[in-house]
Parts: sequence; C-alpha cells; structure tokens
Amino acid sequence: MPKAPATTTYSIERLDHLGIVAGVIKDLKIVELIDERLGIYHGESLSAGETVAGMIINGLGFSNRPLYLTPMFFKHCPLWLLFREGVKADDFNRFKLSRVLDRCHSYGTELLFSEISLHVCRQEKVDTRFNHLDTTSVTLSGDYLGKIEDDTVKINLGHSKDHRPDLKQVMLEMMVSQDGGIPLLGRSLDGNSSDNIVFKERAEKLVEEFKASETPRYLVADCKLYTETNAVHLKDLPFITRIPNNIKMVGESIDKALAATDDWKTLDDGRKIQTFNVEHYGMQQRWHVLSSETSQKTANKQVDKRVKKEAEAIEKQLFHLQAKRFACADDASAAAQDLAKKWKNHNIKNCQTVEHLCYEGKGRPKKDQEPTKTEYQVIADKEKDENKINKLKDKEAHYIIGSNTDPKELSDQEVVGAYKEQNKAERGFRFLKDPLFFVSSLFVKTPRRIMALLMVMLLSLLVYGIAERRLRACLAEKKETLPNQLHQEIEKPTLRWLFQLLYGIHCLTITTEKQTYHVIEGLTPLRQKILSLFGPTVANIYQFSSG
Repeated sequence: MPKAPATTTYSIERLDHLGIVAGVIKDLKIVELIDERLGIYHGESLSAGETVAGMIINGLGFSNRPLYLTPMFFKHCPLWLLFREGVKADDFNRFKLSRVLDRCHSYGTELLFSEISLHVCRQEKVDTRFNHLDTTSVTLSGDYLGKIEDDTVKINLGHSKDHRPDLKQVMLEMMVSQDGGIPLLGRSLDGNSSDNIVFKERAEKLVEEFKASETPRYLVADCKLYTETNAVHLKDLPFITRIPNNIKMVGESIDKALAATDDWKTLDDGRKIQTFNVEHYGMQQRWHVLSSETSQKTANKQVDKRVKKEAEAIEKQLFHLQAKRFACADDASAAAQDLAKKWKNHNIKNCQTVEHLCYEGKGRPKKDQEPTKTEYQVIADKEKDENKINKLKDKEAHYIIGSNTDPKELSDQEVVGAYKEQNKAERGFRFLKDPLFFVSSLFVKTPRRIMALLMVMLLSLLVYGIAERRLRACLAEKKETLPNQLHQEIEKPTLRWLFQLLYGIHCLTITTEKQTYHVIEGLTPLRQKILSLFGPTVANIYQFSSG
C-alpha cells in the first residue's frame, strides 16, 4: 500500500510590539515579585504573577478588548515567547483573573504596588528626588455588587474630572517621578473624595518617609496641596506647589512684582520671574512670580470671555432699567450710577434722563389738559474700561510658585522647572484613561476587584514608563534618532508611536512530521533597530541578536 504524503501545517500569530512589553516585564521581574508576595498554589496552570502579566500585556496591547475577552486576545499570540511553554490562551479565563484580583486586594493593592515600584526604581536607578502628586476620577457604569467593607472604596457620585456627573466613580491618587513619569505609589479612593483631604493625608504620611530617605526628596503638587489646615505637615515636608489665587497675599505679591519693573529676570525657557522671601501660614518660603507668552494668551482669552459675559448681562440690566419710571431726574441718574457700580469691566456711557408727562385718564390727553405729574426715564449705554481690562489681563497672566526648600539645595530655576514637570502625573492619567487602554475593563462588579484592577493599570503604566525611559536613554547614549509621524528624525519619540511602527510583526510556525520551525516575519531594518534599543531579553523574544 503506498505511503501517505508528508503533511506540512502553517500557523501565524500576532507579535507586533507585545514582545517589548513581555520583555520589560521579565527584566523587571514583576512575575517573581508578585508570586513572592501572593504565593504559588499547587497545580495551578498560571501563577498570580503570570496572570497579572497577562493583564498588563492585554492592556498595553491597545486592542480595546474588555478584560473578560483576554483569552480571545491571546488566542493568536505566541504565548511560548511572551510567557513560557505550556501557557494556553484559555488559562486567562475570567474566573482565574477574578481570583487573582481578589488575592491582590487581600494582600493590599497600595502595598503591593509600592513594593514593586520601589524594587523597579532601585533596579532602573530612577531619580526619585521630585515626586509629583495628583488625583483623577475614573467613571464607572452599571450596578456594583458585594458588601461595603472597611477596606474597599465606595463607588458613588462625586466631582467628576471627566465631566460626567451623571456616572458613579472612584478616585485614583498617584505620585510619579519627574524622571520618566514612573508611578511611585497609587491608591484607590471613594468616589466623592476631596483633593484637599487626600493631599493632607498624603503629606502627613510622606513626612517620615522623606526624612528617612537617603537622598533629598521634594513633593510637587497643584494648588490643592497648599491649605492652612495642611500647613502643619508642610512645615516638615519640602514642597513645590502653585499658590492659590484666592489668597490675598498672592494678589499683593503680584502687584508688588508688577510695580518693580526692573527686577524681572528671564529663565532659559523664556518665562519672566521675580522672587520674594515671604512668611505665610507660619512657614518661611520663596514665592516665585512668573509669567510667559502662554500664560498671557490664556489670561487674555479668559478675561475677554468674562468681559463678553458681563456685557451680555449689562444689556439686560439696561433694558430693564429704561423700562422703569422715577419721580425725579436725580433718582433716575442715581439708579443708573448704582447699577454701574456693580460692573467690573465696564463704565456707564451717554447717561441721560427723559421727561414723561403723565395725564389723568386713558388715551390722548385733551388740548388744554394739564399734566398731573412728571416721571423720568433713564437711558444709558455701556463702554469697556480698557485700562482696567488691560491691567486685569496683565495681572492674571502672572502666577506664583511657592516652595519652602533651601536656596542652597534648589535654585529658583530648579524649583520652577520641577513644577513645570507636574504634567508628568497628568499625562499618566491621560494614558490610563485612553479608550484604547483597558479602562473599559472596569466592568467587574465588586469594589475589591475594581481596586485591584486599578492597581494592575498602574503596573501597566509602570512598565510603559520604564520601557519609554529605556528607549530614550539608549537613543541619547548612542546619539541616534528615530522617525516620527512626519518622517522627521527626532531624539525623544513616544513609545506609543513606536508601537504603531511595529505593527505587522508575526510569528510564523511551520510544522512537519519531523520538526517544528518558528520564523519571525516583518523584521525590517528599522523595526530591528527599534527592538535592539530595549536590550537582549526583548531581542531574544524576537529571535535576533541585540549585539
């Protein structure tokens, strides 16, 4: 009987940028760190660390798939490259994910993340001198089950930073390093938590931590950090923050700076600065009065908007005023002047009174009929107070950055530069809340799992931040560049853009009766150059030498 012909099968699996994410996770030993803390159960196909790593890869895969579709996400991925031999897509089922999220919460999500972040920052030598603190809201929809426990957040309505007051939410507190925007700590909070209270609690906890630090550390936050009730903690905590405009002394300091026209200095970025040594809330501080072209444009826009709104209100006021009648001309003029006193950016113009003779009876008065009384109507117009408006624009273009740091430790330039990097925290929040990220995965129905999933999202930001930091550091060391979206060579590309460039890399598996071959397809010279910047672990996943 003739022998059947040999058969050859082919399968193709998506790799794209997922190898970078998996490689960085392996380098940072995130799986091992989680397994050390949560333990490994006998007979489980996936450890807790591998399960969390799968959620991170899913989140950074930008597939816009909810969490319960993780098996579908991994169905056509080379799991033997991303994890190890024997891992299957169905291992990442929703029951496994839920149980691991419960275990993360039982250990303590804030504690687990801070321990991993501390290890990573030490390994990667992240500069943690400047710590940027901020909060955001994460909106949720649907009903949430489970008991309200002391160690879980309350999912409720609150001030929505997403401008969705109709949806329930939780709050997320995060502190990141200025060096690379690496998240250092993260905490889930009740949906109606106040920033003032959150910042006060965090400042109190950081006092001892900063004192015990081997190197000086500084807390950078927005104006909600600077309150009178929080001053007791700020006295012992080196801080850099914007001073709220509603403090009387702020306006006085800006007026003083505007009067001293010869004392302005220009920073490297073009901003103008004046520095005052002040005592406020019982603390000796440096207040830096700043202005820039950007702040001037913003102030002009905001003031013009307010002036326009006031003008519309004045039109209505004048319309109603001229409909009134007064017993004498002085009363009519006084009513107009009283009204004008309430205007902030306008003056009264062409104010005149008009006599109206009143006759007894209805209709046209008779030829010789005498008027019974005289009433007066006031007619007026408005005009902009250009001098006042220009002064207001100039004043509002200035703002104050305050710090209690020693000038010998941090120069004025360093203080102002540190606050300028506050957008590192805001950029991290934008990344977490991107629709392509797995924030839509917050379908889980219990508060404890929501808290754990927020922690996994912070771990994803940690991996992303370290990968981008490595990329840029390697480019700087080699003095190389990469093309941006406009095909221009740049020194600091975003990791997200490079992920787009790597789209189309696949793992082709060829299986014959005798052997199985694996071939990585789509490795163009540019893609291989990009991948080599992340080190040997990533290069090994894509099966080429990084040397």
